[in-house]
Amino acid sequence: MRAPQALRFRRQCAAGYSASGLLASTEERRSVLDYFDPLSRPFWLTVGVAVLCGSIIGFERQIRGKAAGVRTSILICLSTAVFIHLGAAAIGQGDPNRVLGQVVTGVGFLGAGVILAREGAVIGVTTAAVIWMLAATGAAIGLGHYLAAVVLSLITIGVLTGVQLLESSFRWLTRGVHNPDADP
Repeated sequence: MRAPQALRFRRQCAAGYSASGLLASTEERRSVLDYFDPLSRPFWLTVGVAVLCGSIIGFERQIRGKAAGVRTSILICLSTAVFIHLGAAAIGQGDPNRVLGQVVTGVGFLGAGVILAREGAVIGVTTAAVIWMLAATGAAIGLGHYLAAVVLSLITIGVLTGVQLLESSFRWLTRGVHNPDADP
């Protein structure tokens, strides 16, 4: 079963309906609750992929000495995945789209907190964008798109390291606020 179909099935099960639209069996409802059972495979798959994706991005930020390192990245990715799973499990009691919207709003405030203005220069914008990406990756994990989440993490690292390589190779790319030698 593909990820979007699996998610739709999980939502229907949480609401008490099977894929055919009839009331879901106890076994089908149990599959939704397995995501929160620490003894189940789906729980650890979600946790493992979130930790992996957060680690991939967080390690890059950590070795550069940025504000959001490995721990922060893992926790953002994992918590977003958990909130999205909780929203999917609350079908019939709430709207998972609202959960996603509230996660986006909360992450926006978290990202705004790392942006600083120092002596006329704004710093931390890339870290804020990385926090957005971590939350988006966590949302993908929460919706069951595990492979896409890993690929998004690798693309994020590619962008971060690739642009730095370009900036170090082509001096004209480091004009203005991107010039490490300029006074802020």
